[in-house]
Amino acid sequence: MRIAIVDESASRAAIIREGLIAFDDCELFVLTERRGLVARIGEIAPDIVLMDLGNPSRDVLEEYFAVSRVLARPIAMFVDQSDEEAIAASVDAGVSAYVVDGLAAHRIRPLLDLAVRRFSAFSRLEKDLAEAKGKLAERESIDQAKRILMDSRGFTEPQAYAELRKTAMNQGKRIAEIAEAVLTAHRLLGGT
Repeated sequence: MRIAIVDESASRAAIIREGLIAFDDCELFVLTERRGLVARIGEIAPDIVLMDLGNPSRDVLEEYFAVSRVLARPIAMFVDQSDEEAIAASVDAGVSAYVVDGLAAHRIRPLLDLAVRRFSAFSRLEKDLAEAKGKLAERESIDQAKRILMDSRGFTEPQAYAELRKTAMNQGKRIAEIAEAVLTAHRLLGGT
């Protein structure tokens, strides 16, 4: 597992390293500069990012939340103090584990595992949501195309669907693709 440790304090980063050093399956990268952070993390391509911020100012916290929004990786963030607003912002930014006053070597590995599991669960939910939205959009296109065929050709709903299905089979395409073609043609020919 490739792990990027983001910490401007070498002593605090050492605590995280100590918590992971006993595990053979870890390749560690310590990043101490905030400048160019997203690019550096992109070069490393870690499996997980551990951010230790200590007592960050609101601006620093916002900067790191912006970084976490860009990365499609599990992120565990360690801070010494927090408030409801910072916690809400971390959730919105996609932080998988937000740990307040919990930086200790023996806690690192369980928190890392938690962050990876939460990220995986959240990623599955996002994928399922995207699929559901895609299917809903396809269904809406098919329904609109059926209405166009019903209005323009006098078909019943089953006949309109059968026509879309037959055309899709003849052209080796999905019904949704044929429905989109019907909608495009309808718009080009002055339909609403």
